[in-house]
Amino acid sequence: MTEAYIYDAARTPRGKGRPDGSLHEVTSVALSARLLNAMAERSGLKGHAVEDVIWGNVTQVKEQGGCLARSAVLASNLDESIPGLSINRFCASGMEAVNLAANQIKGGAGDAYLAGGIEMMSRVGMGSDGAAIAVDPGLTFPTYFVPQGISADIIATEYGFTREQADALAVESQRRAAQAWAENRFAKSIVPVLDQNGLTILDRDEYMRPGTTVDDLAKLKASFADMGQVMPGFDKVAMLKYPHLAEINHIHHAGNSSGIVDGAAAVLIGNEAFGKAHGLRPRARIRATAKIGTDPTIMLTGPVPVTEKILRDSGMSIGDIDLFEVNEAFASVVLRFMQAFDVSPDLVNVNGGAMAMGHPLGATGAIIIGTLLDELERRDLTTGLATLCIASGMGAATIIERV
Repeated sequence: MTEAYIYDAARTPRGKGRPDGSLHEVTSVALSARLLNAMAERSGLKGHAVEDVIWGNVTQVKEQGGCLARSAVLASNLDESIPGLSINRFCASGMEAVNLAANQIKGGAGDAYLAGGIEMMSRVGMGSDGAAIAVDPGLTFPTYFVPQGISADIIATEYGFTREQADALAVESQRRAAQAWAENRFAKSIVPVLDQNGLTILDRDEYMRPGTTVDDLAKLKASFADMGQVMPGFDKVAMLKYPHLAEINHIHHAGNSSGIVDGAAAVLIGNEAFGKAHGLRPRARIRATAKIGTDPTIMLTGPVPVTEKILRDSGMSIGDIDLFEVNEAFASVVLRFMQAFDVSPDLVNVNGGAMAMGHPLGATGAIIIGTLLDELERRDLTTGLATLCIASGMGAATIIERV
């Protein structure tokens, strides 16, 4: 089978996902086009250099609707003969774009792809597209639907994680992210966002709160206690599904959950012939990809079974992986991953994660693949695994191997 190689990976900085965030003035199409242009410039791509642009985004309405991928191509300097495909696997959309592109190449359907994703959460509100799993009683009742924050608290309750553990992980994420920026570990991959006059709008992640302490987080109220216990009482729904739980321990809040931000990320993937034709050297190969469905109520445990699947399918063990990127959607997701595989915290999210820098839904999967690759190169290591939990109960994973 043809190998699929990563030739480049880049991302924008992440802006606060609010009207006063630095990227709020930039449309989803404009930011996507800016990043596509940067990818083409960095690798010298001209004409019909890639087979397709596969672009993930979660909230596919308004400016993020109508096949944003094609709109981004037309708004960019890419050749109009390159089509565009928008996909949505919730929080794993950016990763699934990369995985789909890699598997197309492995199957012989084209020599190269630009893949990644975007989410402008300050401009297109999360959940504004509606979702049957959340609003259709014919689906919500039989699946015992609860919001993601409740799901994260169910994980903490089921697997015995405390508020103190979650807060300590969040503070460490802030510390690692601040150190990574101070040491310019992201410099290779960051594409600053400029305005039409060429002035810098944003050139670093702005959501971070590096001075955060455990004592600071201890003062925050649990974000999902009221919706769980008062109205509309999702705790009772959860306990219908998990009757062995006497109560739900609400440990998550804004400080130990992922931040709402704007951002985009892209990966250039191609076969060996593409690299030779464009004078590019591959940085890594995509060794394996996987996705899986999981319990839709607890919802966010997907990184564990999908990692088991990808390792099994690849004939690998957890000890074969040098570094891990596990999206920090909520602290309990990462705590559960480390517990399940007995993985050292020193190998997981070593440059911080979404609790510190934010989670631009459709972009995050591509972001963590790029971050993983940069860090493997920096440490001169070989193999990394990136994985995310996904809304409504799914998981996705990618294993990359430096070449």
